[in-house]
Formats: sequence, structure tokens, C-alpha cells
Amino acid sequence: MSQQPNQPPSAPPRPSSASTAPTLSELVNRISENISALVHGEIDLAKAKGKRMATTMGVGGALLAVGGVIALYGVGFLLGAIVDLLALALPVWAAKLIVAATLLIVASITALLGSKRLQAAKADIPDPKGALQHDLNTVKSAAATGFEKGNQQ
Repeated sequence: MSQQPNQPPSAPPRPSSASTAPTLSELVNRISENISALVHGEIDLAKAKGKRMATTMGVGGALLAVGGVIALYGVGFLLGAIVDLLALALPVWAAKLIVAATLLIVASITALLGSKRLQAAKADIPDPKGALQHDLNTVKSAAATGFEKGNQQ
């Protein structure tokens, strides 16, 4: 089996004439198949990334929950120590009352701030339908402008 010196061994043979060029419908068919394969590939990639992300987020969430529970125990012991410290100068009931009142004030302030943040977030809800409608109107007006320019020439 002899090979031509100008072509590598794995190259397909070149067409001998222009008549073997693909037709427009074949080219459109190939483009359609390529786009379809590209979309399917992107979907598969997105699924794989989503699965990996969900696994990583699950482990991270579990570790965060464990850390939060341990931190709550630590805060409880710290508050108990503060009550014991105040109980050296005041009656125990007064020390507990001071710590409880302080905690309720801090909780009220953080709840108020959180509520304001949630209300601000509600005002910034995305409107995908409106954005898609805007995009569609832009495409329609661009197409109409193109048709008008095409008809003027």
C-alpha cells in the first residue's frame, strides 16, 4: 500500500472535483446536528457539575451544622460563666435577669435588621418574563429595521 507524499497517512482523500461539495441542505443538516450535540454535551456537563456541587455542598452544610451546634454549647457555657461572675456581686436571680435581658435586646436588634434586609431583598426580585419580553421586542425591532433597510436598497 503506497501513500502519497503530500498527505499524512490518516488524512481522508480529497475530493477530486467541486461537484462532490455538500449541498446547502446537507450543510444545514450538519449544523443542526452539531448544535444539537453541543447542547446535549452542555446539558450533560451541567448535570455533572450540579451533582458534584450538591455533594460538596452537602458535606459543607453538615460540617457547618456541627460547628454551629458546638458554638451554641460554647455560647451557653460562656453565658453561664457571665451569670456566675455577676452572681459574685449580685444575687443569682439578678445576674440571670441581666444576662437574659441583654440577650433579648441583642436578639430584637438582629431580628429587626434581618427583617429590613428581607424586605429590601423582596424589592429586588428578578423579573425573567419582563427581561425576556424586552429581549424579544429588541430582536423584533432589529429585524424590522433590517427588513426596512433591505427593502430600501
